[in-house]
Amino acid sequence: MAAKKSKKKVFSTVKAVKANARERVGQPKPVRLIADKKHGARRKSTLQEMIDQQEP
Repeated sequence: MAAKKSKKKVFSTVKAVKANARERVGQPKPVRLIADKKHGARRKSTLQEMIDQQEP
């Protein structure tokens, strides 16, 4: 059996530009997500709860 021929690599402009930028500037820092405070809320607060919070 004959070995498979390797697939020809297609030139990608986007990959070339990104590789060039990485060489000049360096790798970008990893992004750290900041948790939203609203994300933990299970339900909307009622009008009475909102009034109680404002009156201390």
